[in-house]
Amino acid sequence: MASVRVRFVGGPADDLVRDLPAEPDGTPPPRWILRHPDRPADGVADHLYERGNRAGPEGWTMRYVRTDPFGATE
Repeated sequence: MASVRVRFVGGPADDLVRDLPAEPDGTPPPRWILRHPDRPADGVADHLYERGNRAGPEGWTMRYVRTDPFGATE
């Protein structure tokens, strides 16, 4: 499975860089649910990010949308 490197912008994962599974056209998924990246937060939550419209000079970004209680986005 191919992957694509993205940078998360805003929210609790601001400036986190990760490889995500690539769509068939090589783009990252349109939306990604991320749990706290390094350590569980109090009352663990799911953080929703959306892909930017296009890749910039430094690659793709995933922009913060909102935080929901754990499991609410599943």
